[in-house]
Amino acid sequence: MPNLVPIGRALISVSDKSGLLDLARALAARGVELISTGGTSGMLRTAGLTVRDVAEVTGFPEMMDGRVKTLHPNVHGALLALRDDDEHLLAMAAHGIEPIDLLIVNLYPFEETVAKGADHATCIENIDIGGPAMIRAASKNHKFVTVLTDPADYQGLLDQLAAHDGATTMAFRQKMALAAYGKTAAYDTAVSNWLAGEIAEKTPRHRSFAGKLAQGLRYGENPHQGAAFYTDGSKREGVATAKQWQGKELSYNNINDTDAAFELVAEFAGDAPACAIIKHANPCGVAVGTTLAEAYLRAYDCDRTSAFGGIVALNQPLDAATAEKIVEIFTEVVIAPGASDEARAIFAAKKNLRLLTTAGLPDARSQGLAFKQVAGGFLVQDRDAGVLSTRDLRVVTKRAPTDAEMADMLFAWKVAKHVKSNAIIYVKNGATVGVGAGQMSRIDSTRIAARKSQDMAEALGLPAPLTQGSVVASDAFFPFADGLVAAAEAGATAIIQPGGSMRDDEVIAAADAAGLAMVFTGMRHFRH
Repeated sequence: MPNLVPIGRALISVSDKSGLLDLARALAARGVELISTGGTSGMLRTAGLTVRDVAEVTGFPEMMDGRVKTLHPNVHGALLALRDDDEHLLAMAAHGIEPIDLLIVNLYPFEETVAKGADHATCIENIDIGGPAMIRAASKNHKFVTVLTDPADYQGLLDQLAAHDGATTMAFRQKMALAAYGKTAAYDTAVSNWLAGEIAEKTPRHRSFAGKLAQGLRYGENPHQGAAFYTDGSKREGVATAKQWQGKELSYNNINDTDAAFELVAEFAGDAPACAIIKHANPCGVAVGTTLAEAYLRAYDCDRTSAFGGIVALNQPLDAATAEKIVEIFTEVVIAPGASDEARAIFAAKKNLRLLTTAGLPDARSQGLAFKQVAGGFLVQDRDAGVLSTRDLRVVTKRAPTDAEMADMLFAWKVAKHVKSNAIIYVKNGATVGVGAGQMSRIDSTRIAARKSQDMAEALGLPAPLTQGSVVASDAFFPFADGLVAAAEAGATAIIQPGGSMRDDEVIAAADAAGLAMVFTGMRHFRH
């Protein structure tokens, strides 16, 4: 198997022309013959380079609005021929096929076209056929052919040619072939998933997901686990689209927790200033306030112990007053839809604090897919975009909730959607005052949340836990009345829960006996 293979002829056909002229000039300076198509050919000629049209190579003009131009044996034979196989060489000679040593192709901008909201016909016309076919051919024959599909690799090619007198190494060709197959796989995935959406196919026979490497990570959840971060090309605002202003590189757990925090605070888009503090993907404090600083302090007072080393997410641009409060304790990451110059200056003194800003908040109502790996496969479901208003609630107790209780219950319900099951959330005056998460029984979550509130009241020197006069949200129904009774004992006055238990009548009777107001949502928010 040859290691060094010199490059004598190159076929170039790209939609993304960034960096192309410099590369083409460098190839031409080395005596590489350039072959090209359409707009790429015109651009190279305008720059003064000598270019041979693909139509001259194939003997056929481009036709059918450019749908057919490179699908020809003189192209694919030139890419696929094994240069150490006598029969292949004889076939090339017999049919006048000249070898192509370098293929530079990137594909029609299908994903960008879809993202712009183009109509069906336009999207179809932006599905590349000849490009993927050539890429696969060159990649298969990487023993002899170098294939580039990303302008980011142009300099790497030039370095190879400089180091090896106009040739590339097998290691480089293999690496580029790997990148090329990944490119075409991701491209086909985008087309497949778009078409599934177009015909409303919820369960296509084959489902794939694709990503582009954003960064390698030092390790995963634990140091013995390798990890990397990939982006999916979507425009949803969040950690993948954020700008990092300072601090060391994000870790696997940082990225996971920051995503959880930002998705939670996005539930309060357009509302009063809001803050969510996350630890291990669960909120340890969520609140609204008249200012961001007040919202942060109210969230912090829910569980100051857990907030240490946590992730802070804001629903409005970070200001100086809020920044001053945040830096009073150790915080891993702060993410917000923007930050003032003054706030960034305050954070600059904390070199280990990561500050991320985005162009906006993700839409909590937007549809999308979520997937989770299991042994032998993966589960796919719609993202939990469920939201409620007072119109969706059904009062099931003798006493109806007050307006203040109703507002707090809707607040608690938004938070419950982002707490690991079994989830119990106590809320008072627009702030969480107790969070019970991830327990195997709902009664344990209820008691843990109440106990944490009691501990916090003692730490703050309050005469009574803030659960006194609070409301409670449960992400799923109470299977027995014991959880509701425990919430009442903690001082809760109203409860929001899905309903649907076989013992709903028993739970409702217990609420009535305790003088509680209770509403059913008819919607569950399990989060495993």
